[in-house]
Amino acid sequence: MWKEGVIMQRFAMDKLLHWKDKDNRKPLVIMGARQVGKTWLMKEFGKTYYKKVAYISFYNNDRMDQVFKMDFDVERIIMNLNIESGTVITPGDTLIILDEIQNSLKALESLKYFCEEAPEYHIVVAGSLLGVAIHEGVSYPVGKVDLLDLYPLSFREFLCAMGENALSDALATRDYTIIDNFSEKYLFWMKNYYYVGGMPGVVEEFRMHRDYNEVRQIQSDIIRQYEGDFGKHIDAKTLPRIRMVWDSIPMQLAKENKKFFFGQIKKGARSSEYEIAIQWLIDCGLIHKVNRVNEPHMPLKAYKSMNAYKLFMLDVGLLGALSELAAESILEGNDIFVEFKGALTEQYVLQQLICDTEYTPYYFGTEKSTFEQDFLIQKGKDIIPIEVKAEGNIRSRSLKAYCDKYHPRKAVRFSTLNYVDQGWMVNIPLYAVCNL
Repeated sequence: MWKEGVIMQRFAMDKLLHWKDKDNRKPLVIMGARQVGKTWLMKEFGKTYYKKVAYISFYNNDRMDQVFKMDFDVERIIMNLNIESGTVITPGDTLIILDEIQNSLKALESLKYFCEEAPEYHIVVAGSLLGVAIHEGVSYPVGKVDLLDLYPLSFREFLCAMGENALSDALATRDYTIIDNFSEKYLFWMKNYYYVGGMPGVVEEFRMHRDYNEVRQIQSDIIRQYEGDFGKHIDAKTLPRIRMVWDSIPMQLAKENKKFFFGQIKKGARSSEYEIAIQWLIDCGLIHKVNRVNEPHMPLKAYKSMNAYKLFMLDVGLLGALSELAAESILEGNDIFVEFKGALTEQYVLQQLICDTEYTPYYFGTEKSTFEQDFLIQKGKDIIPIEVKAEGNIRSRSLKAYCDKYHPRKAVRFSTLNYVDQGWMVNIPLYAVCNL
């Protein structure tokens, strides 16, 4: 958790402010894995932009759970919230926070009635396993809530946490005459981000003490907490399969071909046996699924393969921890960039694409393709192939072969090199994925 008095910067705050000012505002549901900073964000938002905050946690709170189970009388509910929070709730200047709402599914259902009957109240809710609850048939208020996904800190947010706000701001300018001047600083911090990742508690520890061993300890604790959730919320049949999928991700990403291969989990394993396990991990926000497309045509979603995909973790630092990557790696020049044959780099790029761009990433390939592309995105009317290079060795045979066959208007390579536009292909530094 963030320490009192420390001012952190989460770019999601701008989205919350936009939500506050909307004419058609609905109750807001924040989705995200445990420990990505949902509670901190809600409280900080309330403290900064409202006169009052009414905070309610449903963790071990049967009393409040019963309040919502009785009926959906909004006035009665508000009176109970007044008493529980010790705050007199007034529309417009009070932020109502309902935390750990997965423990009171009737409270989740009540958002429909707040939307329809009392839109003047500003309500934001969060819960770590909401995605699981929703998929398990909870009466979810479809169309009656706004949604916000929260992820670990992006690289730009990490820079801000390290006190490097100017470096973060420079990236947003897209002015590479400035950005390239500071490439060494960016690469230094990016290496650290590879190791530390973006989990708020981990970032804060590193900000305060710069202790790599302590960083790894906290990451390991988070992983153990996640693994503890497996046993609490899953039936005995599915549990071992979830553990096997989770444990196999570093090994899967270390392969040259990073497609998720079930035979590496267990000899003779079939995808149908693990579908529920994979979906559960996705619903928890613990992994990201990137589907393959067999043809790079518009819209990409129509060409995605349901049976071929890569699985990534939610955070590059946690991937390193689960892989038991030694702390010393961070101090050995560029060695960290070649660990796992670029697994960390591809994880890093995927993470930035998800949390710091508007694009849905896919990857390109066919069963017989010799020029698979690491990622593929749809940008306006263009399909853009993306190649990820962990080192300065940037030969792009695969990317060139793809371009010769499909003639995209633009191709992108991410590498440690500075920005260069070669006409058919643009090289963007790895630390500037946000500028895609």
